[in-house]
Amino acid sequence: MAAHKNTAAAPETGGARAVGSDDYALSRVPRDKRLGFWTMLLQWLAQSGSISQFTLGATIGVGMSFGDAFWAFTLGAVILEVVIFAIGLAGMREGLATPLLTRWVGFGRNGSALVSLVISVSLVGWFGVQNTIFGDSVSSLVGGPSWLWCVVAGVAITVLVIFGFRYMAVFAKIVTPLFFAMVAWSVTDALSEHSLSELIHSPAPGQAIPLSVAATAIAGGYMTGAIVSPEMTRYNRKGGHVFLQSASSMILSEYIVGLTGVLLGHMVGSGQVSQIVLSTSGVFGVLVVLMSTAKINDWNLYGSSLGVVNFFQVVFGKRLHRGAVTVALGVAGTVLSAVGIMTHFTDFLSVLGVAIPPVGGIIVAEYWVVRRMRAPLDATREAGTLPATSPTWVPMSLVIWAAAFCVGKFYDGGIPALNSLLTAFVLYSVLGLAGWIRTYGTSTLDGGPADPTEPSAHTPGTATVGAP
Repeated sequence: MAAHKNTAAAPETGGARAVGSDDYALSRVPRDKRLGFWTMLLQWLAQSGSISQFTLGATIGVGMSFGDAFWAFTLGAVILEVVIFAIGLAGMREGLATPLLTRWVGFGRNGSALVSLVISVSLVGWFGVQNTIFGDSVSSLVGGPSWLWCVVAGVAITVLVIFGFRYMAVFAKIVTPLFFAMVAWSVTDALSEHSLSELIHSPAPGQAIPLSVAATAIAGGYMTGAIVSPEMTRYNRKGGHVFLQSASSMILSEYIVGLTGVLLGHMVGSGQVSQIVLSTSGVFGVLVVLMSTAKINDWNLYGSSLGVVNFFQVVFGKRLHRGAVTVALGVAGTVLSAVGIMTHFTDFLSVLGVAIPPVGGIIVAEYWVVRRMRAPLDATREAGTLPATSPTWVPMSLVIWAAAFCVGKFYDGGIPALNSLLTAFVLYSVLGLAGWIRTYGTSTLDGGPADPTEPSAHTPGTATVGAP
């Protein structure tokens, strides 16, 4: 392996090194640094429950019977689990997060920078939006200005994410059982005054919601999280663990939290059930919403930091420390949420939500179907190193990405996020197997050409994806 490769994969020295953990932002997670089944399971389960998921269930329950809602959540859960497992398993095998994985899986070095930018902007944007929701919720519960609570949550989550995945895992171990215990107590207390049989068999109290619309809300709402699942699964030891943990998360999120929300929606005839879930009131209510926000929102900030590190390394040749990037992103997201700006960007973030699923379709198609760009990963996986070079451009992938986005954005039928993902998967698979997707140029890991003295290093057609 070339000497420059190890330099590129190592964190910068100096003051930036002391800012938290770099968390293998530009390298594989070593096998001996992977985490055990139960630690990772709690990380997955920590993503399963949130106040917003109860609200989603209640909103669906207002427009659907319990039986119809069951099938809507089933469809959404199956879609998400297929996507999470296909992409997450690739992340586990390679020990790579999504932004870095795309250098050798579908997009090439420069394309991965664009992927990183879209993911980073989307995730840090949702970090700010969730932080705003937190500030407004706590302000209505216990008083005080919303901006102050935004600052409290933003600083707390930023400090946690600075120190990286292992500290986030410890946080999940503590708060996940506590969160579900507190919420179970308040929800059980509310439902105990009603007949569960009557709630289950009662008709929808509001205007009917079609199955496709409900499934869109369920699957589409978490599709970005499914695409960036390698951020978590790269710390897994076995592929079977990825399936069991993600499936457990889906069962808890959709069938327990989501369907409980449906019952609450039937009970009150409205999607506004957060006060029931937070009926522990006072300091305990604040703790519930704080933990709910933190254990979801830490992943928004974490994934965004990984994307920014890859973007700067590709575009500017600058190796940033992930901890320092987290500080900058956390401060920006916190300030914007505190001054109330982030809520004006939700439409823009929703557009990015349609732009990200095609990335997943291309990853799955290249890694599991076409399987030609990933050869350097196969050759270096056992050694735990990264390939010395990667393709510079894969123009057809960008064309497919744009076409799939248009399908998801402008086609009215089905589930937009799924439409764009499947379009990208089918187009890449067909064109890749036909040998029509070509890589252009070769770059070393530190960003230079494979051989600066060799003109052919940047001539078109250095490799054909899917060619025999």
